[in-house]
Amino acid sequence: MAKKKDRTEDNILAVEEALSKTEVFIEKNQKILTIIIGAIIVVVLAFFGFKRLYIAPKEAEAQSQMFMAEKYFEKDSVNLALFGDGNYLGFLDIIDDYKMTKSANLSKYYAGICYLKLGNWEEAISYLKKFKKKDEMVSAMAIGAIGDAYMEMSDPDKAAGYYMKAANDRTNEFTTPLFLMKAGITYEQMGEWDKALKAYERIKNEYDKSFEGRGVVKYLIRAKELASQG
Repeated sequence: MAKKKDRTEDNILAVEEALSKTEVFIEKNQKILTIIIGAIIVVVLAFFGFKRLYIAPKEAEAQSQMFMAEKYFEKDSVNLALFGDGNYLGFLDIIDDYKMTKSANLSKYYAGICYLKLGNWEEAISYLKKFKKKDEMVSAMAIGAIGDAYMEMSDPDKAAGYYMKAANDRTNEFTTPLFLMKAGITYEQMGEWDKALKAYERIKNEYDKSFEGRGVVKYLIRAKELASQG
């Protein structure tokens, strides 16, 4: 019992000693600690001030300009969407003029798709890779569009890789089966029937109610037959 009491007293003394050392440290370094804390507060206030007084107004401007570019995009007026019409900016101008805004980031996605439609595969890949992928649907569509560009460049191996990456990016009932199907068809073209079969089986097992799921059986049967022959 005495040993237990001694141990408790030792622990209390150790805590008191640690506290006294901390107090001494604070007293000795009070000025430095005050400067550090003050600097942190200044940085935090500057950050929020920058967002509120600079980024927010820029975002509002960018959105008003981007509205027309999106309209042109919907109408498939790709050049007007990209370069603007003289009154409203295009996606490329928004990227340059409104850096750090969400609109500028989304414009990178739109620009990539526009270049894809124009057949400029390398520019399409460049802008789609620069796009910071946050939204669930747009993220997968951007990755899958890179696959489309590589497919057009006759690089099915890279295309299939991006289709699978898109399929696994924040899985959902729309984009996952869509890109699994694209991956499966691409694997077929390369004669990689085992990989095609796995893609089709996943659609059948996990997304049978999707558009792709309703028609995947014929692909699955063909891939299974050809995979068994290989």
